[in-house]
Parts: sequence; structure tokens; C-alpha cells
Amino acid sequence: MVSETSTPSASTSSEERETTEVKPQASTFGSVVFSWRRWWLRDVVGTVNQAEVIEKRREDCLLSERYLFMTAMSAGIAVLGLLLSSPAVVIGAMLLSPLMGPIMGLGFALAIGDYQWLKQSARSLAWGSAMGIGLTAALVYMSPIQTITQEIAARTQPNLFDLFVALFSALAGAYAMIRGREGTIVGVAIATALMPPLAVVGFGLATWNWTVFSGALLLYITNLITIALTAWGMARLYGFKTTLSARNTIFQNVAVASVFIGLAIPLAFSLQQIAWQTNAQRIVRAEIQEKFDNRSLIDALDIEFGTEPLTVNATMLTPTLLAEAEGEIERALSSRLDRPVELSLIQYQVGTSASAAEQAQLSAARASEEAAASARAEDLAQRLALVAGVPESDVLIDRSRRRALVRAERLEDANLAVYRALEERIASTEPEWTIELLPPAGALPAEIPFDENGPTLEGTRALGIIEWAANRIELPIVLTGDADSATAAAEILSSRGVDVDVRPTSGPLQARWGQLRTE
Repeated sequence: MVSETSTPSASTSSEERETTEVKPQASTFGSVVFSWRRWWLRDVVGTVNQAEVIEKRREDCLLSERYLFMTAMSAGIAVLGLLLSSPAVVIGAMLLSPLMGPIMGLGFALAIGDYQWLKQSARSLAWGSAMGIGLTAALVYMSPIQTITQEIAARTQPNLFDLFVALFSALAGAYAMIRGREGTIVGVAIATALMPPLAVVGFGLATWNWTVFSGALLLYITNLITIALTAWGMARLYGFKTTLSARNTIFQNVAVASVFIGLAIPLAFSLQQIAWQTNAQRIVRAEIQEKFDNRSLIDALDIEFGTEPLTVNATMLTPTLLAEAEGEIERALSSRLDRPVELSLIQYQVGTSASAAEQAQLSAARASEEAAASARAEDLAQRLALVAGVPESDVLIDRSRRRALVRAERLEDANLAVYRALEERIASTEPEWTIELLPPAGALPAEIPFDENGPTLEGTRALGIIEWAANRIELPIVLTGDADSATAAAEILSSRGVDVDVRPTSGPLQARWGQLRTE
């Protein structure tokens, strides 16, 4: 009797233990999810002042005088930087561009279902984009420089990495806007680079170059759509939502849905193009490498997707030259890519050791760098000869010390300030070089204005020209005029390495050339 009673009891207790072991697991998982949601809603979403964030974003989307002016200035700087192939100038245009505001506004407006805000953001973005394209096209059309520089070419072939840059930058930008860390927006503006591709669109329009126009437009649209949709996702993640009021009509709902569809279509096309080009690059590299043995190395590979047939230029470092490789690879690529391919394959025979190709590649890289440095020095000599009005042979170039010197001829109506400006203009393009343009001993500034606090702004400018000219011509300076002003000016010039002689007289402070002193 005792055993009959104890058996069911043991069985029940075993079942209870199994149930007890399972329930805490389910309860623990649920409690973790619940705790995480509670933390997110209370400690993260609950700390966001949505009204303040929305109000700031609305201000950035206004079609104001400041917005139009800054867009125009950014576009002008961008196209000049692209034509000059100056990354520093292009970065300056990125920092000025206000296009990020209405693009982020599109995302936030979609997230909260505000049709009026959506319409305002779209209007501002459309006007800004049209102004940027129109102004850059006009500048390029009037410019004597219409060549495709490296900076322009870099924005005509968007790829998968450009999409990811826009995605991660938009995540950082939207987070910074929501959490009130808007200093981050400067970095986001540089990373996404909205204005430069828009300027390249204007360049393509002015030069009637469809490849440049379409490639840059694709990059701009990809960045725009990615940023807007990422901002929408981040806003929804942080609880930016609203219910439609009675004033919201079916038309507004349809308009919001249309924006989603309108954004999705070009993005899908952009993704398709980017994915195909990325895959094509992988296929081309694999087909070329497969034809040669593992001791061979691809030294250079360039693919022009905008041409018909598709153009591939490759350089191969290999121990064994293959006569039929170019034709065989070209046929294989045409078959795999389902598109006509024109391959230009250059083969360089190197040693048979495992490191021979790497060594040859390093040698080729050094030779390329040396050729580039030589070409840059020649270009510098040509520009200096042009501004100095002398033959190129009169320009002294010291490549080892990165120093260039030329003695300028006397130019009609050119004073010392003009020569100094010419030197500064050349020096700004070659920051690693020391540029010296030696002017003729022309007239020094007629007057050096002083007041009770020292040299005025005009006086400081005159002292700067005198200092520059004296150091270039290596003649002493004679200062005449009021004793106190002349002494103060002499101290300033002497501290900058200028040989100065003071001769107090009545009248304004003036400077003239002195005579070299003989021992």
C-alpha cells in the first residue's frame, strides 16, 4: 500500500520537476525581451525630445534666402575644385552644402506622415538640385577648361562601396540629429559628398557627355535615396510616429505611398547597376588570374563600364608570356558577362621566384611615382615660366629639396603686389614645394599708414609686401617719415629678417630701396 502510494507521487514529482525546469527558461527569455523593450522605450526613446528634433529639422528644410545662397556658393566652389582637380577645394564645397537638411527632412516627414513637411522638403531639394546643376553647367560652359579630371571621373562610376558609405553616414547623421549631437553632421557632409556629384551632373550637361551625366546623376540619386530612407528608418526606430488626424485626406496618404514607390524604383535600379558592376569586376579579375599560374600578379586593372563594348585594360606580371591569353580571356568575359568586351592585356615577363611578381610590382610603382613626380616638376616649371615671362630653361627646379626659383621679367603695369600674388597662386597648388618668384626692383608701396595703435590694415599689408620683396631681391630698405612710426616699422621688418635703415623726416611714412653695404 505504501509502495502504490509512493509510485504515483514519484512520477508526479518527476513531471513537476520537468515543468519547473522548462518554465523558468521561457520566463527568463520573455523577461529579457520585456526588459530590453522597457529599457529602449523608457531610457532611450523616452529621453528624446521629439518636438524639438522635428522643429530643428523643419528649419533646415525651408526654402530660404540662406539656403539658396549657400547652395549656389557650394556648387560654384565644387565645380571649380573638380575642374582644378583639387580635393581640398571639393571638401570645402561639401562643408558648405545645405542639401543634407531637406534630404533628412524627407525621411523624418515620411516617418511621421506629415505631408506638408514632405512637400516642403521635396520643393527645397528640387530647387537646390536644379540651381546646383544649372549654375555648374553655366560655369563649365563658359570655362576654357572642360577636360575630365580625376576628381570628375571618380564620381561617374558609383559602386557598392558608395552605397554603404551613404548608408553608414546617414545612420550617423540621423542618430546625431535625434540625440542632439549635430557636430557629427560635418563629418557626414564630407562622407556623403552630395554637392560634388551634382556639380559633375552639371559638367556632363554642359559638355553633352552622357556617360558623365548619367553616372554622376546615379551617384547623387543613390546617396539621396539612401540617406532619406535611412533617416526614415532611424526616426521610426526612435518612436517618431503619429496618427492621422481628421484633416489628413486619402490624397495625402496616397502621396506618401507614392513617395515610397518613387524612392524605391530608382534605388532598385541603382542597386542593380552597382551590384552588376561589382560582380563584373570580380569576374574580370578572376578570369584574368585563372589564365595564368599562381606566380603571376595583376599589376593594374581598369574597367570602363560606360563604353560599348565594355573596355578592360589590364597589366599582368608573369614568369611566362601567353600569346593567346588576350583573345581567350576576351571571349570568356563576353560569354560570362553576356556583353561584348574589348580587352587590352599587357604582359611583362618577370622572374620565376615566388616574390618576383611582387618585386616587379614594387619597381613599377616606384617608376610610376618617379614619372609622376617628374611630370609634376615639368608642369611647375612651365607655369612659373609663364607667369614670370621667361623661357622654361630660366626656371631653376631642385626636385631633391622641392624648391623652385625664377627671376621674373618686368611686366607692364605690374607692381610688387602682383608678383607676390602670382607666387602665392603657384605656391597654393604645390604645398610641398618652396616657390620663389624674384621680382624686378620696382616701386615699393607709396605709403605705410600708422595710427596710435601701430600699422593700420593697409599699413600691415604694405609692410607684408615690403618684407616679401626685400627677402626676394635682397636689398636693404630705407624708411623715411615720422620717427616713432619709422622705428616701429623698422622693428617689425627687422624681426622678419629685413635689413632696414631709418631716416626720420617730416611727412608720411614711406619706404624705398637702399644700397648694398660694402665692408
